[in-house]
Amino acid sequence: MRIMSVDYGDKRTGVAFCDKNEILASPHSVIEEGYQPKLVVKLSEIAKNECAEKIVVGLPRNMDGSYGFRCDECRALGEALNEKTGLPVEYQDERLTTVISHEILSSNNVRGKKRKETVDAVSAVMILQSYIDSHKK
Repeated sequence: MRIMSVDYGDKRTGVAFCDKNEILASPHSVIEEGYQPKLVVKLSEIAKNECAEKIVVGLPRNMDGSYGFRCDECRALGEALNEKTGLPVEYQDERLTTVISHEILSSNNVRGKKRKETVDAVSAVMILQSYIDSHKK
Protein backbone atom coordinates (compact mmCIF):
# COMPACT_ATOMS: atom_id res chain seq x y z
CA MET A 1 0.00 0.00 0.00
CA ARG A 2 1.33 3.47 -0.87
CA ILE A 3 1.26 5.50 2.35
CA MET A 4 1.91 9.23 2.67
CA SER A 5 3.11 10.72 5.95
CA VAL A 6 2.85 14.30 7.11
CA ASP A 7 5.01 16.13 9.65
CA TYR A 8 2.80 19.17 10.26
CA GLY A 9 4.51 22.40 11.29
CA ASP A 10 3.48 26.00 11.76
CA LYS A 11 5.47 27.20 8.74
CA ARG A 12 6.74 24.06 7.00
CA THR A 13 5.23 20.61 6.58
CA GLY A 14 7.27 17.59 5.61
CA VAL A 15 5.92 14.86 3.34
CA ALA A 16 7.19 11.32 2.82
CA PHE A 17 6.00 8.16 1.06
CA CYS A 18 6.71 4.48 1.35
CA ASP A 19 6.98 1.92 -1.39
CA LYS A 20 3.97 -0.30 -2.20
CA ASN A 21 5.46 -3.13 -0.15
CA GLU A 22 5.60 -0.89 2.94
CA ILE A 23 9.27 -1.56 3.54
CA LEU A 24 11.04 1.76 3.16
CA ALA A 25 9.96 5.37 3.69
CA SER A 26 11.54 8.11 1.55
CA PRO A 27 11.32 11.90 1.67
CA HIS A 28 9.07 13.60 -0.87
CA SER A 29 8.95 17.33 -0.19
CA VAL A 30 8.58 20.19 2.25
CA ILE A 31 5.63 22.52 1.82
CA GLU A 32 6.02 26.08 3.05
CA GLU A 33 2.46 26.98 3.99
CA GLY A 34 1.16 28.06 7.38
CA TYR A 35 -2.52 28.47 6.49
CA GLN A 36 -4.20 25.10 7.06
CA PRO A 37 -6.89 25.28 4.32
CA LYS A 38 -4.24 25.99 1.65
CA LEU A 39 -2.00 23.29 3.11
CA VAL A 40 -4.83 20.75 2.89
CA VAL A 41 -5.28 21.55 -0.81
CA LYS A 42 -1.54 21.14 -1.48
CA LEU A 43 -1.30 17.90 0.49
CA SER A 44 -4.40 16.54 -1.26
CA GLU A 45 -2.84 17.25 -4.65
CA ILE A 46 0.34 15.43 -3.65
CA ALA A 47 -1.66 12.47 -2.35
CA LYS A 48 -3.58 12.27 -5.62
CA ASN A 49 -0.51 12.68 -7.85
CA GLU A 50 1.45 10.05 -5.91
CA CYS A 51 -1.50 7.62 -5.70
CA ALA A 52 -1.56 7.55 -1.90
CA GLU A 53 -3.88 4.98 -0.34
CA LYS A 54 -3.52 6.12 3.28
CA ILE A 55 -2.23 9.17 5.13
CA VAL A 56 -0.32 9.07 8.42
CA VAL A 57 -0.11 12.32 10.36
CA GLY A 58 2.53 12.74 13.04
CA LEU A 59 1.05 13.37 16.47
CA PRO A 60 3.36 15.43 18.74
CA ARG A 61 2.55 13.96 22.12
CA ASN A 62 4.19 15.29 25.26
CA MET A 63 7.12 13.34 26.71
CA ASP A 64 4.82 11.88 29.40
CA GLY A 65 2.51 10.55 26.65
CA SER A 66 -0.23 13.11 27.20
CA TYR A 67 -1.82 15.13 24.42
CA GLY A 68 -1.24 18.88 24.16
CA PHE A 69 -2.85 21.64 22.10
CA ARG A 70 -0.67 20.85 19.07
CA CYS A 71 -2.18 17.35 18.90
CA ASP A 72 -5.59 18.95 18.39
CA GLU A 73 -4.24 20.92 15.43
CA CYS A 74 -2.73 17.77 13.92
CA ARG A 75 -5.99 15.88 14.34
CA ALA A 76 -7.86 18.78 12.69
CA LEU A 77 -5.44 18.57 9.77
CA GLY A 78 -6.02 14.81 9.55
CA GLU A 79 -9.79 15.24 9.56
CA ALA A 80 -9.57 17.90 6.84
CA LEU A 81 -7.35 15.63 4.73
CA ASN A 82 -9.78 12.77 5.17
CA GLU A 83 -12.69 14.96 4.05
CA LYS A 84 -10.77 16.35 1.06
CA THR A 85 -9.20 13.08 -0.18
CA GLY A 86 -11.52 10.37 1.11
CA LEU A 87 -8.40 8.48 2.24
CA PRO A 88 -8.13 6.87 5.66
CA VAL A 89 -6.01 8.91 8.07
CA GLU A 90 -4.10 7.45 10.98
CA TYR A 91 -1.82 9.06 13.54
CA GLN A 92 1.67 8.13 14.67
CA ASP A 93 3.54 9.34 17.73
CA GLU A 94 6.25 11.70 16.57
CA ARG A 95 8.03 12.49 19.83
CA LEU A 96 11.66 13.53 19.24
CA THR A 97 11.56 13.03 15.45
CA THR A 98 12.70 16.59 14.77
CA VAL A 99 15.56 16.30 17.26
CA ILE A 100 16.69 13.00 15.73
CA SER A 101 16.31 14.43 12.21
CA HIS A 102 18.65 17.30 13.14
CA GLU A 103 21.17 14.78 14.49
CA ILE A 104 20.99 12.72 11.29
CA LEU A 105 21.48 15.79 9.13
CA SER A 106 24.39 16.97 11.32
CA SER A 107 26.11 13.61 11.05
CA ASN A 108 25.77 13.89 7.26
CA ASN A 109 27.19 17.43 7.31
CA VAL A 110 23.94 19.09 6.19
CA ARG A 111 23.91 22.58 7.63
CA GLY A 112 22.30 26.00 7.36
CA LYS A 113 19.67 26.67 4.72
CA LYS A 114 19.85 23.14 3.29
CA ARG A 115 19.06 21.66 6.71
CA LYS A 116 16.14 24.03 7.22
CA GLU A 117 14.77 22.96 3.82
CA THR A 118 15.04 19.22 4.51
CA VAL A 119 14.57 18.58 8.24
CA ASP A 120 10.77 18.36 8.00
CA ALA A 121 10.92 15.82 5.17
CA VAL A 122 13.37 13.72 7.19
CA SER A 123 10.99 13.92 10.15
CA ALA A 124 8.13 12.76 7.91
CA VAL A 125 10.29 9.79 6.87
CA MET A 126 10.90 8.90 10.51
CA ILE A 127 7.19 9.13 11.32
CA LEU A 128 6.31 6.87 8.39
CA GLN A 129 9.09 4.36 9.02
CA SER A 130 8.01 4.12 12.64
CA TYR A 131 4.41 3.54 11.52
CA ILE A 132 5.46 0.88 8.98
CA ASP A 133 7.67 -0.93 11.50
CA SER A 134 4.93 -0.96 14.14
CA HIS A 135 2.37 -2.41 11.69
CA LYS A 136 4.47 -5.20 10.16
CA LYS A 137 2.55 -8.37 9.64
